[in-house]
Amino acid sequence: MFVAETLMPALTELKNEYEKAKADPVFWETFAYDLKHYVGRPSPVYYAKRWSEHLGGAQIYLKREDLNHTGAHKVNNTIGQALLAQRMGKKRVIAETGAGQHGVASATVAARFNMECVVYMGAEDIKRQAPNVYRMKLLGATVVPVESGTKTLKDALNEAMRDWVTNVDHTFYILGTAAGPHPYPMIVRDFQTIIGREAITQMQEMIGRQPDIVTACVGGGSNAIGLFYPYVNEQNVRMVGIEAGGRGIQTGQHAAPINEGKVGVLHGARSYLMQDEHGQIATTHSVSAGLDYPGVGPEHSYLKDIGRVEYEAVTDEEALKAFHDLCHFEGIIPALESSHALAWAAKEAPKHNKDKVILVNLSGRGDKDINTVAQICGITL
Repeated sequence: MFVAETLMPALTELKNEYEKAKADPVFWETFAYDLKHYVGRPSPVYYAKRWSEHLGGAQIYLKREDLNHTGAHKVNNTIGQALLAQRMGKKRVIAETGAGQHGVASATVAARFNMECVVYMGAEDIKRQAPNVYRMKLLGATVVPVESGTKTLKDALNEAMRDWVTNVDHTFYILGTAAGPHPYPMIVRDFQTIIGREAITQMQEMIGRQPDIVTACVGGGSNAIGLFYPYVNEQNVRMVGIEAGGRGIQTGQHAAPINEGKVGVLHGARSYLMQDEHGQIATTHSVSAGLDYPGVGPEHSYLKDIGRVEYEAVTDEEALKAFHDLCHFEGIIPALESSHALAWAAKEAPKHNKDKVILVNLSGRGDKDINTVAQICGITL
């Protein structure tokens, strides 16, 4: 917990309450009920047959988190944290968001549980994610544009933290990714492991074994840790996290802190960060708002250091190609974030025989990104 003294009581209270909830079977029964009947879990695993045949080599399967209510994996976590907020008697929730998926998921659960909701979003992200901004407002949330810094996810998280310090007595901060100070990385991971736990069961049913490789995009890292954590002890499964290579690692215009960053402290956690020579947080770039973050969850930093997970980067151009390819070959519009993992799978598949299997976490759907993609392609909607 690398935070100001004013936040320590709130984090300690959250840690203690979560430990109680973790030991309470009724809490997990309620969580499981909501995931099934509200979110629509389990999300299916889908064999991308046409795309696999086109690429040649390994067979690609997709964990379809895009089919969840609200369109991404984010709702797994917001349901869990909203239930925690209820236990703690908090009537107001706040959140930060980049691509808008976590903001939508937070606004959704706030509406369902009758809570006031305020979402902080960088002004730059508000421009490129207009559909999600409107969805949040439809659901009753107040969306606060953040004009400071780079006007993206990092700055939105800064503002959310400031709000929490000021209103901690009646406000619960639903942090959206597996970053931030303890206990948030642990809490978010635990709620998101439903992805990997389902995948282990589903792959056994579909192919009679586990995949050779599992891969997911990594910004803060919640969808990836949700898939990876249950696979950590599956020693025969290779795990690969994909960061945003932006315009190319060599250009410096990217968001790949594990690949190119140094260890530092940001938003209450010690992990790999993008920094300049003076230790100041560097400017990031990614075509995907949800990966445009200069840090990464501390557990991903640990998994990199012990060599259990490999981390690579994919450029904007490669991600956009994978976005279009999945549309054309499988009739699925993926989120630009997820398209980074898809792009890596597309490059990796031809290196293997057809008996090898790659499982990609399709963490979200791409409806939110069609304006961005159209603009890049020179199309006016």
